[in-house]
Amino acid sequence: MPEIRQAVALPVPSTDALRFLPEGPFALADGTFSWVGIQHGAQATHGSLNLYDLATETNQSFELPGRPGFAFPCKTANRFVVGCERSLGFFDTETKVFESFQDGIDASVDNTIINDGTLFEDNLVFGTKDLEFATRKAGLYLYRGRDAKLIQLRDDQICSNGKSIVKESDGSLSLYDIDSPTRQIVRYRLDIEAGSIGEPTVVVDLTSDAAVPDGAILTPDGKQLIVSMFLPDVAEFGSTRMYDIATGELVCVWQTPGSPQNTCPALVRYEGKIQLIITTAVENMDAEAKAKCPNAGQLFLAETDLVDDGGPINDCYWA
Repeated sequence: MPEIRQAVALPVPSTDALRFLPEGPFALADGTFSWVGIQHGAQATHGSLNLYDLATETNQSFELPGRPGFAFPCKTANRFVVGCERSLGFFDTETKVFESFQDGIDASVDNTIINDGTLFEDNLVFGTKDLEFATRKAGLYLYRGRDAKLIQLRDDQICSNGKSIVKESDGSLSLYDIDSPTRQIVRYRLDIEAGSIGEPTVVVDLTSDAAVPDGAILTPDGKQLIVSMFLPDVAEFGSTRMYDIATGELVCVWQTPGSPQNTCPALVRYEGKIQLIITTAVENMDAEAKAKCPNAGQLFLAETDLVDDGGPINDCYWA
C-alpha cells in the first residue's frame, strides 16, 4: 500500500485572480520558488510570473503580456525564460519587460497556446494545448539552444503537460511526457542532435482514473516520478502521487485537503529538507463547488523522505 501524507495549505495565492490557475512551480534559492498564474480568470487573456518566499510568506506577482505556460530562471539575475501564448521570450522582473526571441509557435493551427515545458542544459522541450481540449492539433517542441532552432516533435497532442528529461546510464536521453486527456505518462527516447523522438512507451497507465495527470517531475535520482492529478469534481481532497518508474508502483500519495484540482509539483529545499510544493486550481469551479472546496487554488507544502545530497535542486543553463 502506498504511504499517505497530508500537504498543508500555504497562505498564497491571496486573490481570486491568482487562485484561478496556478501552475509551474520551480525552485530558486533555498526556501524560494517561482510559479505562474496561467490566466487570471475564465475570460482573462493574461497571467503572471510569481516569486514566493516560504520563510517570509511573501509573494511577488508580475503581470505578463499574455498567458504563460511555464517560466524558468536564467543565470542572469532577475531574468526568466517564459513560454507565453505562442512565443518564447525573456522576462526581466526589474524592468518588467517581456522580450520575445521565438514567435509563431503552432502557426499552422488555430486556438492553441504554449503549456508545460522542461529545461535540459541549453534546450527547451515544451508543448501546447488546444483551448477547447478537444482536437489533436497541439504541438510538442524542442527549442535547440546550440543553433536556436525550433523543431516540432509531434503535432497531435491535445493538452501537453508534465515533462522531464533524464540522462540514462548509456548516455541517451529519456523524455517523460503527458498528454493529459490520454491519462498516460509515456517515455520517449529523445535525440537532441537529430531533433527527434522515438516511439512512446507507457510508464504509468491512468486510463481508469477519475482524475487527469497534469504536471509532473522526476525525483533527483531519476527513479521515481511525481505527478499532480487534476480531479474536475468536488472532493474532500486532491492528490499528487509518486510512482516507481521501473515497476509503475504507486509509492506515495500527498493529499491536498479541500482542493481536488492539483496541477503541478516541484521540489524545494526548505528548513534543511527536500520538501514538495503542489499548485492547485479553481478553474471550472462554480460558487457551490468553491464553497465545498475551501482550499481550491491554494499552493501546498508537504514533507518528503527524499535524500538531500546538498546539490542544487534545479540547474538552469539559460544565459
